[in-house]
Formats: sequence, C-alpha cells, structure tokens
Amino acid sequence: MVGVSETTRIGLVTGAGSPGRTDERFGIHATDLGVCWESGDGRVLVAFGDTYGEGWGGSGPGPAQADWRRNVLACSTDRDLATGLRLDGVVARADGSAAQVLPSGRGREITTIPNSGIAVAGTQYLHYMSVRQWIRPGVWRTNHAGIAVSHDGGNTWSAPRGARWPNRWGGHRFQLGAFALADDHLYLLGTTNGRYGDAYLARADPTALPATRAFRYWTGSGWSTRWHAAAPVAAGPVGEMSLGFHRTLGRWLLMHLDETRRGIVLRSAARLTGPWTSGEVVVSGDEYPAVYGGYLHPWSLDGPDLYYLVSQWGPYNVYLTRSRLVLE
Repeated sequence: MVGVSETTRIGLVTGAGSPGRTDERFGIHATDLGVCWESGDGRVLVAFGDTYGEGWGGSGPGPAQADWRRNVLACSTDRDLATGLRLDGVVARADGSAAQVLPSGRGREITTIPNSGIAVAGTQYLHYMSVRQWIRPGVWRTNHAGIAVSHDGGNTWSAPRGARWPNRWGGHRFQLGAFALADDHLYLLGTTNGRYGDAYLARADPTALPATRAFRYWTGSGWSTRWHAAAPVAAGPVGEMSLGFHRTLGRWLLMHLDETRRGIVLRSAARLTGPWTSGEVVVSGDEYPAVYGGYLHPWSLDGPDLYYLVSQWGPYNVYLTRSRLVLE
C-alpha cells in the first residue's frame, strides 16, 4: 500500500505570478485542470480547460467576452519541479497568445474539456468530453466523449466521428477517462459524466487507435466488446482522474477528486484491474475550498516526491502540489 507522509503546495502554474507568467506571455489569466503527459520528444504537454484572458472576474470562469477559449495546450521542459512548474510555450494564435486547440461550441455543446493525454508511436491522443449542460456542482450532461488526434506534436488536432462514445441517454461509463500504456495495450480508466460514478476499465490495441470500436471492456473476468458489460474496478465517487505507474514502488497510482471526502485522493493497485486501495485524501477541500482535478506529472513517477496539478475554483487557476510517498 502506498501512503503519503506530507503534502506541500508549491505554487501557481497559471495566472499572474506563475513561473511562466502565463497571463503576460500567453493570455492565460485564469484556467483549470492541467492534464499532463510525456509527448515523446523531451517535453511534457499540459492541456487546460476553459481559459480566460483580460476581463476575467477573479472567481470561477469569466464572461465569454474575456477571451474565452474552451481548451488550450501548453508545453514544458522544466524538470526542477521543487521550485515550481514553468510553461515554456503554447499552441499559439498569431499574436502569441494561447489558441483553442479542440473545436467547440457548435449545436448543443457548451464546451469541450480535455480529460487525459498520451503519446503512442509519435502520435498524440487526447481524451475529451463534449459538455451539453452544467446542471449543478459535480453533475453535468455530455453529448459524447471522444479521442482527438495530433500527428504534429500537438500543434493541430482532429476529432474523428469514429472516435466517439455517444452519451445521448446518459450513463456511458467512459465520459471522463485516464489513459495508460501497459503490456502492449492502451488502457482507459473511465467513469460516467460527473463526479459520482465508479471507475471502469477498457483497453485497445494501439495500432487500431483512435477508433472507439477497437476498445474492449473489463467485465471482472474477461474482455467484452460491449461497454455496458464493464464492471467497476474502483468504487466511486470518482471525479477527474489521472493514472500512472510508479516505477520504483512497482504500483499503479490513481489520483482523483472524491466529492464525498471533499478532496483529492491518491489510491494504488498492483494491477489496473484492481483491487484498488481506498486511498487517502492528499489535498483537502477544508484547507483549499473547491479544489478539484489532480493530474500526475509523469516525470515524478519514480521517486519519493510525487508532483501533480490541482485546480481551485475560487482563484480559478492551477497549482503544482507535491506529496511525499511512503510504502506502508
């Protein structure tokens, strides 16, 4: 079992006062999430959700006229995480500010939110959800989830229709997700739209990506072609999640928001199919109100200090956080 002896907030990743001065350099005054993955070319790519520029009000998402971009993508080569995380650059518009990378806003779509990214054989894949309606905190409707693809290091993206999991009737088990590579497969840990579902497991042959029909779903005893046959591998409530294999400890780590425990939880397992520990709260909403997210930095998955990105609604920005791991 993996435990945590202490947790420290290192500092801002985005907004005024961040090491990368994202407000001045990239027009990122306020944003959330910070989905991290290795790009395969010496960088870490970092995807953010709804992003705002000048005119942001200072609490939660800003008005649409405040240069609203529904998602943006940055990169970093910073390995000295003890001093903070500096973003080196972004997929940019002509003026150098961060561009929206995934199209969004057509029809009954409010926004398009990134959930997880991964690089496979030089191609970038980004799991995202198309949000149809925000209902109340922790509860929303999605049109679908999907996999977007980039063949040029994240500069341009496509979102093929054949790479979607429709959610017209609700309840689809892979609307939020976290990618991982293991034993020659791409795995996807998923949950329903919102923050109250269990977690389920799927996998695909990477050569068949991004087609969702290539995925098979863990039933508890085998793999099925039917997503609704998937059995829970980790009990909820599971919100936004991140997945990684800690090379020194030899265990999988799962980080996610737990609304019931009011914080970011760290869990572990020897196998992706479980059993997963119940975990412990590593960032409490009592100390940092309205905290959410929790995305592992891939360059910290081999030592005692685990770094990850969390969001806080009030400031509506992203913070680098460190937890000291212990094997219990």
